[in-house]
Amino acid sequence: MAKSPALPCGYSNDQPAPSERDLHAYVDHQLPESDRHVLDTYLAAHPDVAAQVHAWQQDAQALRASLAGALQQPANPDLDPALIRQRIKQQSRRHFATAALLLVAISLGGLGGWHAREATEPPLLPMADAMQAFRLFAQDGIMPADYNTQGGDTMQAWLDRYFSHAHRLPDLSAAGFTPVSGRLLTTDQGAAAMVLYEDPQGRRISFYIRPPGPDNGFLPRGSRSADGLQAQYWSGAGYNYAVVSPTDQPAPPMLKF
Repeated sequence: MAKSPALPCGYSNDQPAPSERDLHAYVDHQLPESDRHVLDTYLAAHPDVAAQVHAWQQDAQALRASLAGALQQPANPDLDPALIRQRIKQQSRRHFATAALLLVAISLGGLGGWHAREATEPPLLPMADAMQAFRLFAQDGIMPADYNTQGGDTMQAWLDRYFSHAHRLPDLSAAGFTPVSGRLLTTDQGAAAMVLYEDPQGRRISFYIRPPGPDNGFLPRGSRSADGLQAQYWSGAGYNYAVVSPTDQPAPPMLKF
């Protein structure tokens, strides 16, 4: 009787079948040649185990084929690290250039808009703030006075505290007006003041003083009327002045300084 072949990895005829590890080593060609021949004999005698091993071999072959196909593909130049770094630098420069152009466009647009605004806005009329102050405080009386007096001398002293070396308060006593109150104001040109005059009939005239502003907007002597008010204005001693009164009452004569 023929002698039974020996099983691999120390297996004998009376021992269990080869382990799964032995079978995987067979599939992966990791067994020594002598043990591989013995396991071939075992698989020939056990078709069910041979079928399982054959399925593993097919899976292994398919995996090798897929990996081999990927490795055999030509190199993708887009994935080259040097080219990737170069593209990142180029994109950064483009973003920076775009941002710079946008900033220039915004600046030019803002500058153009400012010039357009200056071109379309009507010019500021002389001493318009003096006429507005008269509307607010002499006609509407929306704020109390900062200073009240019954004589011109004390009003002049109050005004000198804020506007030194300015022209004296106009004397309107010939027209029946005396100073009765004063208000301090804030304008774009600087601090201003309005002195209110009244006559016995309760009619009102205001004297207004302020600096010429950062552009040294001194005024030639003149007068104008707008919205029911008339203003006489002039400059001197570093300040601008105006006398404002309603157009429906006689205006005081043009003041001489």
